[in-house]
Amino acid sequence: MADTFRIGLIYGSTRRGRLCDRVAQWVAERVAAHGGMAIETIDPAAGHDDRELARRIGRADGFIVVTPEYNHSFPAPLKALIDAANAEWHAKPVGFVSYGGISGGLRAVEHLRGVFAELHAVGLRDTVSFAAAWEQFGENARLHDPERSARAMAAMLRRLEWWTGALRDARGARAYGEAA
Repeated sequence: MADTFRIGLIYGSTRRGRLCDRVAQWVAERVAAHGGMAIETIDPAAGHDDRELARRIGRADGFIVVTPEYNHSFPAPLKALIDAANAEWHAKPVGFVSYGGISGGLRAVEHLRGVFAELHAVGLRDTVSFAAAWEQFGENARLHDPERSARAMAAMLRRLEWWTGALRDARGARAYGEAA
């Protein structure tokens, strides 16, 4: 078993001036402080073709999706990124960090849970959400009041680490496709 888990940090927004960059930077900093995980950014704005996205998703041991909530759901470019792969998602954990208005992006996460379940991925219960996120983040991805969010993120990372190890071991012992 490798010492470091490969975690795909998936950006959910492609809008110009997106807050996603700040939120994802904050997530990456928390992951680095936690240790034991190496981040690979997977950004729909980067313009990767579907084969490259599938390869990148396939290399990852687990994922963190950073998503805004647009119109009570998640953005279309995120759906296109998810749909670029299929078996590459199987038996891998997915954590969620959401942001938005009053709901903090939680409606987007609830929609994503069904999508990932269909792909045989394991959505984590523990999430981090930022209501009125544009008021919470200052320059350089700094939160004005970081304690509560840092505790939630630490809990999610502990769960992600556990699920990533358990599912990687299980995939190594028996191919997920054999369970069908």
